[in-house]
Amino acid sequence: MLKYFFIVFFLALSYSNAQVTSNSWFDTVTLLRHVEALSSDAFEGRKTGTKGALKARNYIINQFYSLKVKPFGKTFEQPFTFKKGKKEYKGANILGYIKGTSNPHKFIVISAHYDHEGIINGEIYNGADDNASGLSALFSFAEYFRKYPPKHSVILAAFDAEEMGMKGSAYFVNSLSSYPKEVIVNLNIDMISRSDKNELYVVGSNLNKRFRNAVCCIKSNKVKLIAGHDGYDNKDSWVYSSDHANFHKNGIPFLYFGVEDHEDYHEPTDDFENIHPEFYAEAVNVIFSVFNKIDSH
Repeated sequence: MLKYFFIVFFLALSYSNAQVTSNSWFDTVTLLRHVEALSSDAFEGRKTGTKGALKARNYIINQFYSLKVKPFGKTFEQPFTFKKGKKEYKGANILGYIKGTSNPHKFIVISAHYDHEGIINGEIYNGADDNASGLSALFSFAEYFRKYPPKHSVILAAFDAEEMGMKGSAYFVNSLSSYPKEVIVNLNIDMISRSDKNELYVVGSNLNKRFRNAVCCIKSNKVKLIAGHDGYDNKDSWVYSSDHANFHKNGIPFLYFGVEDHEDYHEPTDDFENIHPEFYAEAVNVIFSVFNKIDSH
């Protein structure tokens, strides 16, 4: 597992002059290192059930260990199997846990899927925006919680098999069936690292009135946080577009953060070089602000 640490260490050399928003919540340089590492050819597109996915899984576990995140359960891995056509796949969610200081029996699930399309016709689909960007944000939350423990307990969920029908999140939500009311909200992060219009959408606040105040009045000079894509405007509905759908189907409120599709969506050109570093770092800042407003109540 140590070899994945060295991937991150050597990528630090390329960020000595990184121009990103500075903040005290997390290290933006490290944020970018993780995205570049996870979207490199070494991970072979992170398709569920492949060697690349196993490498990504080990990478996530290493980061959780180094950031003092505890496993949610006996181990970090939550294995599951499913069939797609006649083929059976073996996947695994990676689940970290941070105990809340004031409301330890109430959970906020912060999620991002780590799988992508893999190798198609000899080309590697690296999935920098989709969804190395969301996964790296999970590490930033873990970094933040070391200094500022949350009031509610937090599950950091790196879901597998999102690209194959959201199988990992479905398995996870079903495992919570004995106490679904204890999860107050799912914050799902999927594609947040590039936008020509500097727009980050948040889906779900119009469906869950309790969280409308959490997404309003977030001030940022570089990111426009827009509530939408949830059936209350003229845009495509994203209510069932990613892992938050399985929470919604089971009556658990969600807020989903993502950007609109771009020319490299689900293409082999979704590479690290095409993300927008300043927008990305500030998008993570904005999501932190929303989390803190929810966690404070």
